[in-house]
Amino acid sequence: MKIAIYSQKYKVEYHPLLSSIFQELRSHGDTIRVEADLLRRYREQAPLEGVETFHSVEDLPADTSLMLTIGGDGTILWAMTYIQHLQIPILGINAGRLGFLATISQEEITDMFAKIRAGRFHTDERSVLQITHTDGRPIAPLNFALNEITVIRQNSTAMITVEAYLNDQYLTSYWADGLIIATPTGSTGYSLSCGGPVIMPHSKTLALTPIAPHNLNARPLIIPDSTEITLHVSNREGCYLATYDARSAILPCETSVKISLASFHLKTIELEGNDFFKTLRNKLLWGEDKRN
Repeated sequence: MKIAIYSQKYKVEYHPLLSSIFQELRSHGDTIRVEADLLRRYREQAPLEGVETFHSVEDLPADTSLMLTIGGDGTILWAMTYIQHLQIPILGINAGRLGFLATISQEEITDMFAKIRAGRFHTDERSVLQITHTDGRPIAPLNFALNEITVIRQNSTAMITVEAYLNDQYLTSYWADGLIIATPTGSTGYSLSCGGPVIMPHSKTLALTPIAPHNLNARPLIIPDSTEITLHVSNREGCYLATYDARSAILPCETSVKISLASFHLKTIELEGNDFFKTLRNKLLWGEDKRN
């Protein structure tokens, strides 16, 4: 196998985990490619030869078998910027907190590799959003998001007004702190904390969730993910913040944006014995009631 390894940052406590992963891969003759800064930090603690590095999406071969990430869900969001259109599956080892995407515990590493080598897994395809100017120009080089795209007030306590159009048909004006457009993957994140629904990962839908709406009858809305969303934002400050996963851009109110599905999706690996319902029970404590 050809394995890429990524972590958003190196921590000393990751060293035994990385060492065990490298030992496992080298014992099977796998090709190992490690994000350059992660490898540099690892080598400060112990020598490691015979591995390749990557700095960007251009350095990753398209036939890479999978990318292992070490961290939390945020690490997977950053890892996606290295994969983009290459369709390399991601499997997340949870060294963070909640972990809806990074579901493999550090104690499951041996079992994880056994299942991968035996083919006891399946690959899921996760929808990805993009944000552009209304003429189709990206608002930034990495203008895509796995979880959500949000327009929100910037350095102000005043609300913003968001005029929303779906396929060029006027929907409504949200008077709120902001508006979240969440994918099914992102439905368990920011959108959920703002009252949005949990959406099954394979649903072909998006959730529009207002943030602290001042018109209290505004409610989250589920729409088909084929919908093209256009947003016009206004406020007293003359600018607003557009976020796309862990990245953001400050835009003038004269800049309207268009949100739609990206031309690629993200592949994630789900091992045998894991599923979305199990994750809900474990992470959101569904059913945690002494009567059950």
